Amino acid sequence: MSARIERLGFEQLAPGVQYVLRSKYERLGYLGEFFQVTGVQPVVLTSFMEMTDALKVALPEHLTELGALTVATLMENRYELHQHERLSKRLGFGEAWIAAVEQADPDVAPELSDAERDVQRLIIAMLRRRGKDVQAELDKTIEAIGAEQAIAVMFLVGRYVTHALIVNSLDLQPPVPSIFDRTVK
Repeated sequence: MSARIERLGFEQLAPGVQYVLRSKYERLGYLGEFFQVTGVQPVVLTSFMEMTDALKVALPEHLTELGALTVATLMENRYELHQHERLSKRLGFGEAWIAAVEQADPDVAPELSDAERDVQRLIIAMLRRRGKDVQAELDKTIEAIGAEQAIAVMFLVGRYVTHALIVNSLDLQPPVPSIFDRTVK
């Protein structure tokens, strides 16, 4: 990561950023490096976190986690991948489901529901085709979860792609190991 970008401590963040991050900071017991470096843009970071929170309301947990894990896998964002593995496990989705999502091949993932496979196909198509020619996948997703949630999935993809681009550009390392890293105790 560039040494030219200051890392801020929680106490140095703007009050609005502290407000939106307080529960996460207190729950985790640390301020992730992503927030330390993006905190220099408090208005943008606050809006980013408000979008994140709005998406949690717009989508059920299993679709939010499916989207986060799929985008993190395809964008090679281990920072977000490892955190969402842990969150998915804590939410009760189980390692088999998490592994099935991370293989990013919904056609051979019996652990996923039909709707989850449709959503993952849309996400994969959006990323691989840069959002072009995804009508068939979008139509299937709308049939499975409705238009409102399908739009929320598309916003979710944008949110996690943004995170991946920042993390990958700054070469930020994951704050926690993967749940599948058996060498870590």
